[in-house]
Amino acid sequence: MPILLAALAFFLSGFAALVYQVVWQRMLVLPIGADVYSTTVIVGAFMAGLGAGSLAGGHVADRLSRAQCLWLFAAAEAAVGLFGAASRYLFYDWMYLTLGGLALSPLAVAIVVFGALAWPTFWMGMSLPLLARAVTSTLAGAPARIGVLYGLNTLGAATGAFATTWILFPSAGLAGSLWIAASLNALAAAAALGLTRRRAAAVPEARASAASTERGAPAPEPPPWGFRTWAVLYGIAGFQALSLEIVWFRLLGVMVKSSAFTFGTLLAIYLAGLGLGAAIGSAMLRRVRRPALSFLLLQAFVALYAGGAILALTSGLGTAPALSALLAYFASYEPFDAAAAAANFFGNESARDRAQFVRLYLLMPAILIGPATVAMGASFPLIQRIVVSDLAHIGRLVGTVMLANIAGSTLGAVLTGWIALTYLGSAGSLRMLAVTGGMFLALAVLSLPRRGVTPVLAAGAGLAGVILATALPGGARLWARLHGTVPQRLVVGEDASGVSALKADGRSAVVFVNGIGQSWIPYGDIHTVLGALPAFVHPQPREAALIGLGSGDTVHAVAGRQELTRITCIEIIRPQLTTLAEWHRRTQYGGLAALLSDPRIEHVAGDGRAYLMNAGRTFDIIEADALRPASAYSGNLYSTGYFTLVRSRLSPGGLAVSWAPTPRIVDTFVQVFPHALNFGDILIGSTAPIEFDAAKVRARLASRAVQDHYLRAGVNINALLARYLDTPPQVLSGADTAPTEGLNEDLFPRDEFGVRYRGAGGR
Repeated sequence: MPILLAALAFFLSGFAALVYQVVWQRMLVLPIGADVYSTTVIVGAFMAGLGAGSLAGGHVADRLSRAQCLWLFAAAEAAVGLFGAASRYLFYDWMYLTLGGLALSPLAVAIVVFGALAWPTFWMGMSLPLLARAVTSTLAGAPARIGVLYGLNTLGAATGAFATTWILFPSAGLAGSLWIAASLNALAAAAALGLTRRRAAAVPEARASAASTERGAPAPEPPPWGFRTWAVLYGIAGFQALSLEIVWFRLLGVMVKSSAFTFGTLLAIYLAGLGLGAAIGSAMLRRVRRPALSFLLLQAFVALYAGGAILALTSGLGTAPALSALLAYFASYEPFDAAAAAANFFGNESARDRAQFVRLYLLMPAILIGPATVAMGASFPLIQRIVVSDLAHIGRLVGTVMLANIAGSTLGAVLTGWIALTYLGSAGSLRMLAVTGGMFLALAVLSLPRRGVTPVLAAGAGLAGVILATALPGGARLWARLHGTVPQRLVVGEDASGVSALKADGRSAVVFVNGIGQSWIPYGDIHTVLGALPAFVHPQPREAALIGLGSGDTVHAVAGRQELTRITCIEIIRPQLTTLAEWHRRTQYGGLAALLSDPRIEHVAGDGRAYLMNAGRTFDIIEADALRPASAYSGNLYSTGYFTLVRSRLSPGGLAVSWAPTPRIVDTFVQVFPHALNFGDILIGSTAPIEFDAAKVRARLASRAVQDHYLRAGVNINALLARYLDTPPQVLSGADTAPTEGLNEDLFPRDEFGVRYRGAGGR
């Protein structure tokens, strides 16, 4: 029973921690942006707090009795839970609503984020050393028991990631999820306190004796190197693990065509592999006579399997019939509707969608990353067996080795996330990690007792990683395969911010961003209308701001209004502009020529919402390019918070513009802008009455310069806008609708999470 209470406490602790991580990640991108710099700062701050807490927890645990460790564990859970319950007010109300418009420098952003996350992550990091000391009574049994705790904590984290994505966010939003996580912390603390009473009644303190052994456990061979060496090696393992996580999520995100449900699902699979591996490794630990060799072989397997799996996939696409469905999806324009498929998973009418859901969200990631993450998890109890040599200092040993792993993980996140993806791309980063797999394989050979031949064998083993790295596809071939085409038909660019690809069809091209079809070249569809309509409705625009570049269609369309003197386009995927420039070099398309040469157009790389918050000036037109409401983070551009920000950045008489793919977006827009025009799929709003005169719009379009601008892109602008000008738009006001709980909000972007639309009252 005591170990069950400890298991429950640590499972709940892991569950709550992942809820916090996912929620805080979403909250913090609002004040600091969702670009790669900000995301890495958040990850770095989280990992730094965990590392510091792990080290401190280890030192403290060795000075306390096991009962005192349980009390402190309960206090740590309470500290995390109290912070979690209040974190909405810190991260959203204060950091976003109060500090968000201060235009903080990157250094100031890092300081604020590290300071904000220091308290909860420190207490999270303390938990494993404290609980490890509390439930361990023998030296021989310590590694397996610590491994079981780690596995349960990680399985709890996996459950938390999955439940947050599919249950908590759609039902409770971000703020509600925080309260649920805080309740789980309270339950974890209660379980720990219950364990203190049972131990006080039934379990005496164990003597810290190295002679304590488990019956039937073979004596392991001593490790070939000292504690510091193994701490460094576990740090390298952490670097490898986080680097692979980043590369995996980049590749799988493109393959799956990410929605709001993708990241949490992939994270759950990743963590489930770790937890399952730790449980398996702990169960088999008694049979392992050479833990050092086993640890090194598992780490070698991690990187070599990761590279081999991608090599097998890319080689099989187009040749293996079993992969034909995947190839067709990779080549397709539209992303899979995961929310609808999950909602109707057991319906007979959705057999095809059910199969696609299993294929994309479960089977493919499980095959590509599952075995490697199980090996990562199985390594954890092995490293404990290697380094835990003194029961009296078990907390310090566990805490120090965990700190090394966390430090390596942080370094992996920074170097791979910021540098390797930018300069090596996903393909080059995967090759680099294949070489680390060869290094671990060489070290495994060196750890063998037969020293005479090991240098030669070690060199040969290390070549395995080099051979695999050479066999892996380069960037052009990799991304062509994952877009269902060949390198000759793909223009692709990648850096830390994402993947931009143009798939050619003669002189036409489909624009993909992170695997999802976004628009087309040549111009002349809804993107053109989205840019041109408000530009010619406004009586005298001077400055415009557009979030999103895509094919450049919307920006080009806005630029048709000659009175505009400055057009700022903010694009979060930096290679997007590069791929458009390359396509123009190949085709000399007139629309791109105007987009790339117009001196009025300013291209800015970064998060569009953060840019508006810190711009320090107002605009006559502000709009976001068409974005699917179910795309990851799309809620940040369809919420009351976003529309309120846009309203505050409009010049007198300025126009806010939004695509209107759902009724809820219309309701949300109208609640913010007192005056709005609804053209069916396009919304135009303002703080003042909007003058819409179709005759005046046609007169502005009749200018020779305007007509030439669009004709160079092959666009008949008069015909394209005819439907919008011939039928008067619906005039809406906030007074026409009663506010409902069903609007899109920053802390509850319902459309993004697939929440069923209930409608607004009164319209």
